[in-house]
Amino acid sequence: MEQTVQALISGVLLGSVLAFLSAGFSLVWGATGTINISHSALAVASAYLAYSLASRGPGGLAVSLLVSAPFGFAVGVLVYRVLVRPAARRAQDFSLATLVITFGLSIAFENILAGRWGPGPRVLNLSVAGRSVALLGARVPLATLLAAALAWLGLAALWVFLYRSHPGKAVRAVWQDQVGAALYGIDRDRVTGLAFGLAAATASLGGIAMGMVYAFSPTVHIEWLIWAFLIVIVGGVGSLYGAALAGLLIGLASTAVGLLIPFSWTPLILFGMLMGVILWRPTGLFRF
Repeated sequence: MEQTVQALISGVLLGSVLAFLSAGFSLVWGATGTINISHSALAVASAYLAYSLASRGPGGLAVSLLVSAPFGFAVGVLVYRVLVRPAARRAQDFSLATLVITFGLSIAFENILAGRWGPGPRVLNLSVAGRSVALLGARVPLATLLAAALAWLGLAALWVFLYRSHPGKAVRAVWQDQVGAALYGIDRDRVTGLAFGLAAATASLGGIAMGMVYAFSPTVHIEWLIWAFLIVIVGGVGSLYGAALAGLLIGLASTAVGLLIPFSWTPLILFGMLMGVILWRPTGLFRF
């Protein structure tokens, strides 16, 4: 019984972090039709930024949290204006062009990180490392609990922006009906740039949350991207609710499977879930 509770709690906490990492990926995909392959690479870059700052003192992680969101937002807007927007104006197939551009950007991020920190894995040097707390009769690593708290605070802030602010409602309007939004005077170019910046900001914070739970290396962005794809497709492209629910379901599945069958079967079970959702509900659990 204790082992089951431990697995369920771990699944919820890890799923929360995965949901936050995937929320911005879903936002850009839904609002602009862009599959931003570089989303997870930016998250890894932020984890390395936190690694560098955390190694300088006990307040380094807090500084990285304050710096990473504005940094990510600026990078996201820059990527849109310098790379994505010109592609949208000139390319015949916008989706393919942006897919290739963001793929190239992710490789560039990977090589920059490998050149600066080397190819080996790194772990955030946290003051709470090795400490755990009792939760519902189970022992939970304090770093994982803090990462999940950061994830839910980030998801709540993103929800407030999208559903309670005028710029956020403009973003939702564009992803629901681009032509209708334009007829109501919404500047699609500004909204798209805002969506890219906002998604990159969440990727930066999500990368730090992932770094608090997992070891990371320059190539781990590929694995993180697969998780993001899985969560967005199951939850529904562009849906914040879907990303949150799918993240929890996949987190629970990934830990619960290990109680019943060998852990090596987890990817097969998860992608079986993916195929089942695609066959049963191709649009995902939620649409918007």
